[in-house]
Amino acid sequence: MLTALALLFAGPAFAQDLPPYLDDRSDPAALVRSYYNAVARHEYARAYGYLETPPDYPAFSAGYADTATVGIALGPVTTEGAAGSIYGTVPVAVRATSASGAVTTFAGCYTTRQVQPSIQEPPFRPIGITAGHLAPVGAAGPLADAVPASCPQGE
Repeated sequence: MLTALALLFAGPAFAQDLPPYLDDRSDPAALVRSYYNAVARHEYARAYGYLETPPDYPAFSAGYADTATVGIALGPVTTEGAAGSIYGTVPVAVRATSASGAVTTFAGCYTTRQVQPSIQEPPFRPIGITAGHLAPVGAAGPLADAVPASCPQGE
C-alpha cells in the first residue's frame, strides 16, 4: 500500500509567501522533504548542504533557478544497515512549475546515508543524500500516483 505524503512548496517573490522553513534530518523522508523545502525557498546553499557528495554548486543552483513551485509525494521508505551506516531509499514524485508556468513531473528514488551516531567522533555528520535518480514522467493526475512502488536497493 502506498503511503504518500504530498506537500506543495511555493517559491514566490515575497518572503511572507514562502513555505515555513523546514530542516529535519531525523529520517530519510524528512531529509527529502527538507531538501525540497530549501529548493522551494530558493535556499540553494541549504539544499546543496543536504548532499553528501555535491556536484559543482553553480551548476546545481542554476538547475533550480527557474523553479517557481515544487510539489512532492513520497512513498514508503526502506532502510538497511551496512558497515556502520544506515541506508534509506525514498521513492518520490516531484511536480515542478517553472516561472513561465510550465509543469514537469519527475519520479524516482533518493538514497540516504546515516553513519551510526554512536560510532561517530566530532564533527558529527548528519544524515545526507548520497544519490538521486529521477526522470521526467507523463503524470498529469494526482502526484501520489507517480510515486514508484519501490526503489531498488542500493540505488
